[in-house]
Amino acid sequence: MKTKKIILVVLTIVLSFGFLLAQAAEGSPEAAPAQAEIKTGVWDMMVKIVDDSEFWGYLTILIFIGGMVYWVIRFKQLYLNEKIDSGQVYLKLKGHIKNDQIDEAVKIADSFITTTMGFIFAAGIKGYRDARSAGKTGRALNDQVQNAFDEANLQKFHKLDGGLWWFDVMAQVCTYLGLLGTIWGLLDAFNALAFAPESQKQTELTKGIAKAIGTTALGLIAAIPLYVLKGVLLDRAQKLIAEVDEYSVKVMNQLIYLSKE
Repeated sequence: MKTKKIILVVLTIVLSFGFLLAQAAEGSPEAAPAQAEIKTGVWDMMVKIVDDSEFWGYLTILIFIGGMVYWVIRFKQLYLNEKIDSGQVYLKLKGHIKNDQIDEAVKIADSFITTTMGFIFAAGIKGYRDARSAGKTGRALNDQVQNAFDEANLQKFHKLDGGLWWFDVMAQVCTYLGLLGTIWGLLDAFNALAFAPESQKQTELTKGIAKAIGTTALGLIAAIPLYVLKGVLLDRAQKLIAEVDEYSVKVMNQLIYLSKE
């Protein structure tokens, strides 16, 4: 069901992109009457910017859409898949561990094993159970528990904040495309001044300047939200890592205390 929701979001974004291009085509100088009323609304201005930017604008929008799709996927991972009441889960585990009900603690951790915290809890408690079943005690038992938690951390932690650098890459590419489109538009404007017929110079010069300004604006319009959205995900990832660190140490300490009894 969650996969279907992601697909619907992606389709909505793609359809919106298609609608934007259609609006741009309708708003192009070729399609508009010569005496058309000049519109200054936000949406009309966006359509004009896309239309003026031409190839550079379309490419920037495609990269932005790719960033939005990736953001939806990572949002699902960090906010929906990792949704867990850490404090409540820890209190339940603490009660079972204190009563030496390790199998019950494992069952609770397994019920949240799809989350990073549940996976690490389950790995650590199972490591304790297996080590004790093998006859290990004292320092050897504690080392086994520590290793189990460390191994689980290595398996999961990098997946929380890993890959978020792609938002920096996409934002920078959008900015550079805007800059490149700006240079291209200025070249078009200079070429118009140098080679266009006298009757077309003003029109071609205006189109070149519009392309230069439009691509710059569109690059920034795409890059700024990508940086902001990356910050939202990075903040969530860092909070999850800190939370997992805190409660995994607490659970490990409870297991160590139990091994000393």
